[in-house]
Order: sequence, then C-alpha cells, then structure tokens
Amino acid sequence: MHFGLHFDFRNPAFAGTATADRYAAALDMAEWADRLGCVTITVAEHHGSADGYLPSPIPMLAAMAARTTNARFTIAALIAPFHDPLRLAEDLIVLDNLSRGRVDLIVAAGYVREEFAMFDVPMKERPRRVTEVVSTLKAAFTGEPFDYRGRRVHLTPAPFRPGGPSVSLGGSSEPAARRAARIADGFVPSDPRVWEFYRDEVQRLGRPDPGASPMGSAGTVALAEDAELGWRQMAPFFLHHTNAYGAWQAQDDVASPYRTVPDVDALRATGRFRVLKPAQYVEELKAAATPFAHFHPLCGGMPIDVAWSSLRLFEREVLPAFG
Repeated sequence: MHFGLHFDFRNPAFAGTATADRYAAALDMAEWADRLGCVTITVAEHHGSADGYLPSPIPMLAAMAARTTNARFTIAALIAPFHDPLRLAEDLIVLDNLSRGRVDLIVAAGYVREEFAMFDVPMKERPRRVTEVVSTLKAAFTGEPFDYRGRRVHLTPAPFRPGGPSVSLGGSSEPAARRAARIADGFVPSDPRVWEFYRDEVQRLGRPDPGASPMGSAGTVALAEDAELGWRQMAPFFLHHTNAYGAWQAQDDVASPYRTVPDVDALRATGRFRVLKPAQYVEELKAAATPFAHFHPLCGGMPIDVAWSSLRLFEREVLPAFG
C-alpha cells in the first residue's frame, strides 16, 4: 500500500491560522510522511486568491526537498502563461538539483479570469504560451544550448536527473489532449472523457498505445476516531475548498468535479469528502486492486491539530495493517 499528500495552502480568514504556521506544519508533515514511506507529495499554484492559495510552488518544494529524502514531488499544476520560460527553467533546474531528481511537472493553461487580468495576459494566448513553456523546459533540461526566440541560449547548471523533470500537460479539452501528445511527456486530464483524444493522437504520431486513462475517481478522505464528530469538525473546511474551486470553474464551465453547493449536507451527499474511522479505511484499501491512500491534510484551511490527528491515526492504525 502506498500513500501521498497534497497541499494547496488555502487559509481563509475563518480558519484563524497564520500562513507561516500553515507552511511550517506542511514541512513537518512532509518530513513525517517521507519517514513513513510516502511516495508522492503534490503542491498546486494559483494567484491573488483571497484565501492565500499557494502562488509559488517552487520555493515550497525546495523547502520540502530539504526536509525529505525519498518522496517524489509534483507541481499540479504549474500555470504556464504567467511564467517567463527561461527563468522558470532555471528555477526548476535548481529545484531538480536540490531534490536530486525528485520533481515532476504538470503544466496547465489556467482558467481563472482574475489571474489573467492580474498578470495582464490575454486568455486567448494560453495555447501559444503553454507550447512555448513546454518546449523551452524540455530543451533547457537537456543541459545543451538551444534556440530561444531567435537567439542561442544555454542554461546552467544542468539538471541532476538526466533530461530534467518530466513535463506532462493538464487539460480538459480535445486541443489540450492532442497538444499533450505532441509536445509533452504525458497527459493528466481534469475531465477523463478527453483521454481518448490523447490516446488517439499518440497513436497517430506512431507511438505505442498508452492504454486506458490512468486517472481514477477523485475524492478526499480524512480519519477520525468518531467519524460523525470528525465530519462536523472538518466539513466547513471541505465546503470552503469545494465552493472556492466551484466559483472559479463556473466562470467558463471548466470540466471539473467541483461545483458550488449550498451547505455541508449537500456536500456530504456528493461523496467527494468522507471522514472514516481507521478500521473502515483499512477495509476499503484492502478491497482495492492497487491500494493508495491520498490525503489533503490541510484542505480548505483545516486546523493544524485536526489535520495531524487524521495523519496520526493513519500512522498508528492504518499503515500497520499493511506491514
């Protein structure tokens, strides 16, 4: 059985937590998880969010890399249109060396209109900017000189990992899926239905069939000794998480599992957020073909002590069942 952590660092005012304390807790959690065999830690990126959503994933992963040894890191997703391609490549090469090759990227075009206004980037430029970022990163990660905007450049040092971090594309449309097949190392769809366009394009380009979509159903699980009490404690933060994403994604009807809901009862009915007793989770994981426990411990501004309580239950009562 494997497990992973995800962080986006939403910290709404009602959470009553200093951002610095939330960052420090996440670093402690990363070190804890690495010691227990965590295979992947994921961070995300958004900008100008009222709840303090993480705008700079690279320095966060640099700090996590310094506290860990084995866990791999993923930026999911890095929003390409807001980055200078060369500076981004340099920062990622440094991160790749700091982590000794433990970084992977999912690059996305973005969708939040307020972010594009903040950076003064026209949304119609998204495809061009994504393509330039991906092509620049892949060229820079070779460690060799390459052509960039009509001039010859050479970024140093070279990545630690030969070829640098892997670069996949995220997306929810047919053009994004086909673009991923042409320019990236993989595709991570936010809408599983568009996987078949990626699969078709990969084969049209003469490469092996990547098979069925690797994306499973999304959902967040937390643990509590008393599941009902745990739900009452955690539900307001799950609700904030859901409705904050839902408000963003409703702007352009982005294909996503997130839609705003009126209250915690409606949220519970979706089944996307569940609070389980450890024994229930053990039973569920043992029934899975490939058991994987995925935690979003600070979801929606979750209190740090509540987040740790869930993780400690996983350590004491779930992991030993797979020893």
